[in-house]
Amino acid sequence: MAAAVDTLQINSGNTVLDEKIKEWLQWDKNEKTLNEIKSLVESKDYETLSKRLLNRMAFGTAGLRGPMRAGFDSMNDLVIVQTGQGLVKYVKECFPTDEDQQRGIVLSYDGRYNSRKFAELTATIFINENIPVYLYRNVTATPFVPFCVLEKKALCGIMVTASHNPKEDNGYKVYWENSAQIIPPHDKNIQNSILDNLVPFKSSWNLEALNSPLLHDPYDEMFASYFKKMLAVIPPKYLSINEEAQLKIVYTAMHGVGYPFVEHAYEVSKLNPVYAVIEQRDPDPEFPTVKFPNPEEGKSCLVLSMKLADEVGSDLIVANDPDADRLAIAERDPRTKQWKVFNGNEIGTLLGWWSIQYFKETYPEKSLSDCYLLASTVSSKMLGSMGKIDGYNFEETLTGFKWMGNRSVDLMEQGKTVLFAYEEAIGFMFSPTVLDKDGVSASAHLATLASHLKVKEGLSLCEKLDQLYETYGYHYSINSYFLCYEPEKIVKIFERIRNWNGIKDEYPLAVLDGKYKIAGIRDLTTGIDTSQADRKSLLPSSKSSQMITFTLENDTVVTLRTSGTEPKIKYYSEYCAKPDETDWKQVQANLKEIVEALVDEFLQPNENELIARAD
Repeated sequence: MAAAVDTLQINSGNTVLDEKIKEWLQWDKNEKTLNEIKSLVESKDYETLSKRLLNRMAFGTAGLRGPMRAGFDSMNDLVIVQTGQGLVKYVKECFPTDEDQQRGIVLSYDGRYNSRKFAELTATIFINENIPVYLYRNVTATPFVPFCVLEKKALCGIMVTASHNPKEDNGYKVYWENSAQIIPPHDKNIQNSILDNLVPFKSSWNLEALNSPLLHDPYDEMFASYFKKMLAVIPPKYLSINEEAQLKIVYTAMHGVGYPFVEHAYEVSKLNPVYAVIEQRDPDPEFPTVKFPNPEEGKSCLVLSMKLADEVGSDLIVANDPDADRLAIAERDPRTKQWKVFNGNEIGTLLGWWSIQYFKETYPEKSLSDCYLLASTVSSKMLGSMGKIDGYNFEETLTGFKWMGNRSVDLMEQGKTVLFAYEEAIGFMFSPTVLDKDGVSASAHLATLASHLKVKEGLSLCEKLDQLYETYGYHYSINSYFLCYEPEKIVKIFERIRNWNGIKDEYPLAVLDGKYKIAGIRDLTTGIDTSQADRKSLLPSSKSSQMITFTLENDTVVTLRTSGTEPKIKYYSEYCAKPDETDWKQVQANLKEIVEALVDEFLQPNENELIARAD
């Protein structure tokens, strides 16, 4: 390899870049990405080389996620090797005894390009350190990794997936020994360990380690155990109702891994087999029928599902994202005959209520006083409103299931019962059998709810949702996002809000020329919360992301935040009406006016050339 470096003329004028180019040419054993860097050197494209080699993809609480291409800032074999080496050293540091290390780790992957290779390289690195690896030999739904970590009492779990990102991307998600996604300080510690182990071990590239007796395939065992435990959550009488209801349900896997898992979930739950959208049923890394393989995008992703539903006479559609940890649903509203695509807050309301019905049916003698339902802070407050009336506990966490998963662990260690957790980005944890969002089990529980409503209440999901609003108060949300590919511009936008009218540490006091007063502001980037006596947030802050929440005097809550995995500025809003506030159209109109004004005044999308979400 040294000879290959010597034959290239490397003279960028930047000695640091020259050294990084040499490192890549010496270390990379993948011919495709190696030649990619060689080609950039030969064409003297030092601008691209600088972007790719002088920036390193940071390992965060979401692990890694980015485009698959050559460069330290991207997903490729060399970066995976460096990441695996750093992770294995950190795991051994945290679990130094041979007894602990024999608990092993769990690994799996989705159907994207390079996912299996990335998983196999990681497995090789751990096996070479004498740590057993439970590597699923087939593509797997993401929830099966944290599930296996819990079942096997493993040290950690790794899922190679970019979830619903475009086909060019891939990712690397890490779960800790409690089976929840990692939270600080593990992320920073892993990042530091990666930086301490950048030089590839010669053995890291040798996939012959996959023949080791330390490698195990947990697929069959976990498949059986997962569905046994999922079924144990459902009260038996609802299985009979499922058989009676005979629902026709259309399902799309969005070119991902979900179909065989959802198919079996419905079989054991006594539901009718789903009508699968054939064009999207099986894993396909090209995602040929959708621009973005994300069912959260709404009707644009469900065109083929709606077409099939019309053909087979189905009024209900369920969809997973490509790694099957998210769930979307659509229903033909019997009142309008139009398709309604439920947002995450609406699904969370329905499933949260349903989790309470499960508990009451299973433990009729118990109160709800020790039961907990959780949601991320940018999700609806509807479960909180329900809890005030029904007597269960509701908690908010920071955004991301890593926080809900770890908080669930804390609560269960205190002897509390965690029934449900969700985030508005269509992620749902129905029981802590899996301490992460799980689109497989959630789809079965949702279909069981729909069956119950049909047989016992004569209601659709749409009608049940309205009934819940009438009981607990109408909660209306408007959520969307802008794309922004310039990080420095994003920082400038948020710093302007923090230093309103050029005054340091001053925030806006109102929206729309003073029509809507702001009662409190919580800035989780700086740790400020103006509603607290000491102006300090009760939730932990993080300077690595931008997040500001505005609470208006009329109880409207609006949050602006950046995405941890995509170039987006997201906004979330909700008006929480009381049960006696019955003019829902006026609530909608007021929130629409507030959101349009706040977005225009605070984000300045035109001046900042932000790209609005394409409907």
